[in-house]
Amino acid sequence: MIENILFPVDFSAPCASIAPYVKRAAEMFGAQVALVHACDLMSNNGFELVGRNIWEVAEDHRTVAEARLKSFLDSEFPHAACPRILRFGEAAAEIAEVASTGRFDLIVIPTRAGHFRRMLLGSTAAKVLNNADCPVMTSQHAETAVPRTLEHRVWVCAIGLSQDSERILRVASRAAATVGASLSLIHATCDGAEADARRRLEGLLNTVRCEAQLCVTTGPVKQALLDAVRLSAADALIIGRTHRNKRWRRVRGLTEDLVRESPFPVLIV
Repeated sequence: MIENILFPVDFSAPCASIAPYVKRAAEMFGAQVALVHACDLMSNNGFELVGRNIWEVAEDHRTVAEARLKSFLDSEFPHAACPRILRFGEAAAEIAEVASTGRFDLIVIPTRAGHFRRMLLGSTAAKVLNNADCPVMTSQHAETAVPRTLEHRVWVCAIGLSQDSERILRVASRAAATVGASLSLIHATCDGAEADARRRLEGLLNTVRCEAQLCVTTGPVKQALLDAVRLSAADALIIGRTHRNKRWRRVRGLTEDLVRESPFPVLIV
């Protein structure tokens, strides 16, 4: 299902610290990794323009970016086996474009110091989640801490009862099977209709021909679902985007809260 992984890099320490995580994801899926860096050639600190024109400064930025990308994480991702892609422009847009035109199956992108999980929804990570057509995986991340290792014992999927639920479950089932993990489903209902929800979810499992443990919880949906996820002993969380229509798709609401609060890696499909 996942053969090619795109790893956006910005040469930062947090980005370097996630390298083992990306390697682990590639091993689990049996996928190849390509590194991409987006550089804004027109950015400068003002002092760079003293005695030079903006095009000379831009050419310097291009040269530096090419050299850094070629050498960055070369021991973890050898240049001969892992292509390096340099693009120029707004980072999130370029990453999404490369993923689409290069037919990548997954983007693995770090989140800095938990900022995305708290409030920085204008960040590159959030924009990539909005714009990318392929699944995106994020991890817990901090400036000084190595992100939690991606494992494959139990993967949990937060699922509703929407028109998109069957697609999400099919993706979750294939992803878990690919890495050899057992799958668990979590559903929250706010009206106390647990029996009806369980019946409909069991029907969905039969339609997809998927075996999974089922947990139905009651309460305010956001809080009940977050509580269930936090109590789960899973190794990864799979969730769907709010809308599949790209014009209206946004990382917001419950999806946003789950990405912020999940105690383990999140795969957004």
